[in-house]
Amino acid sequence: MAWIKTIPFDEADDELKKILIKTRESYPKEYGSPNPPTIPLDESIVDSHTLIPQALYHSFTAFSAMMSPDLPLSRRQHEMIATMVSLTNDCFY
Repeated sequence: MAWIKTIPFDEADDELKKILIKTRESYPKEYGSPNPPTIPLDESIVDSHTLIPQALYHSFTAFSAMMSPDLPLSRRQHEMIATMVSLTNDCFY
């Protein structure tokens, strides 16, 4: 498994903390955790982008927009596609 340097939430500067929170808030409610979000945030794939906060923000808010429930695909279809892509790429999902 590759190791990627990350900045944990509790070590982040104010700009990165704001970006992490704002990014999480942009996710459609259908993709939210059944548990209330906790601080510090532990996002794994999002954390891998913490060295470039502006790239993190733009990448993940774009993802959030693409997952909008106002678009034609349902959450179920998104999950099915992600599962098949992971299976095809021999990745754990």
